Amino acid sequence: MSRSPRISDAEWHVMAVLWDQHPIGAAEVTAALEPEHGWSEATVKTMLSRLVKKGAAAFTKDGKRYLYRPSVDRESCVRHQAKELANRAFAGEASPMLAWFVEETPLSTAEIDALQALLDAKKLRSKGSGRSSGSGSGKVKGRKTKGKGPKGGRA
Repeated sequence: MSRSPRISDAEWHVMAVLWDQHPIGAAEVTAALEPEHGWSEATVKTMLSRLVKKGAAAFTKDGKRYLYRPSVDRESCVRHQAKELANRAFAGEASPMLAWFVEETPLSTAEIDALQALLDAKKLRSKGSGRSSGSGSGKVKGRKTKGKGPKGGRA
């Protein structure tokens, strides 16, 4: 699958259906999205057409209908969106972004343990490679996140 194009919020919903069920026709995409969004088939076809033009989706003709499938994987799109968020809201720094999410997101003990395990594994890999953890200096910029949103604004 290719590099991730810019996908709008509405297109993310369409892509989620394509990632979960492909190949799939426009009528089936509409049926999957209609209960939550109320979009008509014409609206869904417009979004599918845009996604094809952007290179995010592709189609094959099956008689009179088109069957759609993703051309980019979900992981690439998530990675692209996360990098855009980090660049826009956190000056490209991962540490303050992660700190903000941890402070602002309700987490269960199990989720906290899983995050701690990820951080511990990351630390071990960083020590083994001789690289400092984090980006740049290894210091957590913007560490004071309690009650603060991205770039120091109120949440």
